[in-house]
Amino acid sequence: MPTRARARRRSALLTVPLALAALSTAAPAQAHPAPALTCRGQGVDPAAKIRYRTEAFVAASASEVWRLQTDVARWPAWQSTVTSAKRLDPGPLRPGSRFRWTTPVPETPTTPATTLVITSTVHQARPGRCVRWSGPAVGDGLRIDRGVHVWTFTPVRGGVVVRTEETWSGAQVEADPETSRGYLAQGLDLWLADLRKTAEARA
Repeated sequence: MPTRARARRRSALLTVPLALAALSTAAPAQAHPAPALTCRGQGVDPAAKIRYRTEAFVAASASEVWRLQTDVARWPAWQSTVTSAKRLDPGPLRPGSRFRWTTPVPETPTTPATTLVITSTVHQARPGRCVRWSGPAVGDGLRIDRGVHVWTFTPVRGGVVVRTEETWSGAQVEADPETSRGYLAQGLDLWLADLRKTAEARA
């Protein structure tokens, strides 16, 4: 093999490990946060300091999960953290529907243990697919000025992917955002676990 050809071949062989080395030392790609969940184009509060999102696969139909989730008066029967729930108007859950429910919250470094009374108003709904509501939560020594909550239900093979996202705003919860976010996460994870367990038991 001519000398010049051998040199080109040696150069090409060296290029591969050098390229691999460059890839291995390059900065990792930046993870892009998932876009906010929406229902009919509307999502959570983009300016809120406290936000959490989670999701789960549920081996049940989207319609069954929807019926379970929107039968608000029966929440205490399957939600371990809901102590009471009452619809404030009749009929199916739809834009303009209101409901009041209660949930206990533990003591935090800045707020006492109390029971929150939450009055929610539905703003958007698409039966079987999504719902969005908001409202204040008030207890003795604790207030969340505005919570905005979105749920989506995406049918997939064998079940439905349920996604939920919520934001909180208000001076008290924003005074300690990390603690507030932790309690929000705990509450949504438990809600979703209870929803999954109950829906799959019915399926």
